[in-house]
Amino acid sequence: MNRARGRALSFAAVLLMLGCGAICAAPAVAAPGRAECRTAPSKILGHPVPYCVILPSDYDANKTNDYPALYFLHGLGGNEQLLLNSGGLNMIQDLRDQKRIGEFLIVAPDAGRSFYINSRDGKMRYEDFFIREFLPFVEGHYRVRAERKARGIAGVSMGGYGALRFALHYPELFAAVSAHSPALIETLPNIKVSRDQAVAVAEVLGKAFGSPVDAAFWQRESPFTIVKDGPRAAGLRIYFDCGSDDEFGFNKGNAQFDQLLTARGIPHEFHLYPGGHDWDYFAEHLPASFEFQSRAFGFAAPAK
Repeated sequence: MNRARGRALSFAAVLLMLGCGAICAAPAVAAPGRAECRTAPSKILGHPVPYCVILPSDYDANKTNDYPALYFLHGLGGNEQLLLNSGGLNMIQDLRDQKRIGEFLIVAPDAGRSFYINSRDGKMRYEDFFIREFLPFVEGHYRVRAERKARGIAGVSMGGYGALRFALHYPELFAAVSAHSPALIETLPNIKVSRDQAVAVAEVLGKAFGSPVDAAFWQRESPFTIVKDGPRAAGLRIYFDCGSDDEFGFNKGNAQFDQLLTARGIPHEFHLYPGGHDWDYFAEHLPASFEFQSRAFGFAAPAK
């Protein structure tokens, strides 16, 4: 897609750019380690859902131990193999070897273009699947501790949006949430788009938010609205960051979300770092996310 168009911060251009592979077309890297990719059944969605899990280093040897679980949500255009296909296994093992994180599962389900919500037309109930089927499936098939303090959730871009939504909407389920460049837009601009742009936007977001996009539904599902109208997420640890040169203008939405949390007196950690909306940015800052989650699970941070 044309770079100049991608940097134009009109709503249509932002949504069109969301469909590109910038956040998921990371170079494949062969990595050693213990991971597996399988499928989870779903009556709600009507088909099996692929997922990958990165297991603790001692998972096979220590048969009596139960572990925390971090759920990792991919961005638009990605899938459950995002971490594995982008060197994530090596990154995680390096963090473990350096004692920067403890031992916990990292579970990544496929979500297509769902934005991790129940779609406007009711045909794709991804939120219901994730909360009512996927979490119980993981806790029934792996040795994880089925309790709030042992659950974390993280994501990038669309997955960052989904992670914040899940954690804020279901704070009784998650101890911590971390997000990198979450797709946050406080208010949808009311602008006219060309017919071709409308078709492209519908292709990207139509299955989740309606075609044409239902602005009221978008607003209802927004993390901004959950914070404004929902109960205070007591005890939830929150971390998010964004690149200061984010091509889609999410740096502005993230800064506004930081301001909202501050105004509501909700403790959180937010950083605006140099960088754009691409895998290079995510790879640089994902270690901070895993370390944040590890501390939330109760693993001691290394001495400095």
